[in-house]
Amino acid sequence: MAGFEERVHAVGEDQWRLSTPCSDWNVRMLVNHITGENMWTAPLMAGQTIADMGDAFDGDLLGSDPVKAFDAAAEQAVMAMHEPGAMDRTVHLSFGDVPGSEYAAQLFADILIHSWDLARAAHGDERLDPELVAACAAWFADEENLYRDAGLIAPRVGVPADADQQTRLLAAFGRDA
Repeated sequence: MAGFEERVHAVGEDQWRLSTPCSDWNVRMLVNHITGENMWTAPLMAGQTIADMGDAFDGDLLGSDPVKAFDAAAEQAVMAMHEPGAMDRTVHLSFGDVPGSEYAAQLFADILIHSWDLARAAHGDERLDPELVAACAAWFADEENLYRDAGLIAPRVGVPADADQQTRLLAAFGRDA
């Protein structure tokens, strides 16, 4: 979350409409996506279902101050993940129930990869924390085909044999670094 937050805070006023590697999203839409994910976190970690929440987090969640909106949602998400027993709770997602630890891993991967997307779009620092890259790669190795089959990620991008771990991870998520 801290890496994404840093990049959000670095977005210039003239950069919110820039294109991102996510073909359907500009910078504002990408930040709105992560803000929405963060807003979902506390209710889902508290046992609510997507049906319970309905369309509460649809549309523009950023308003006139995207950075402030992101910060507030991120703070709530982080607090929810750090509650005692959070990783052992059952979280009700659209495709079924998962432990809180699995939901946390999914959010972690989404935020990490979108940190790179945001940096690429806004001409920021694209280098991701190597320890986070390694952790994400280890988790994603078993998830990649499920994500691709569900249409959640683009086709894998080819990389040279000597590509670093970040380049290989981004390629697995369909990003051409």
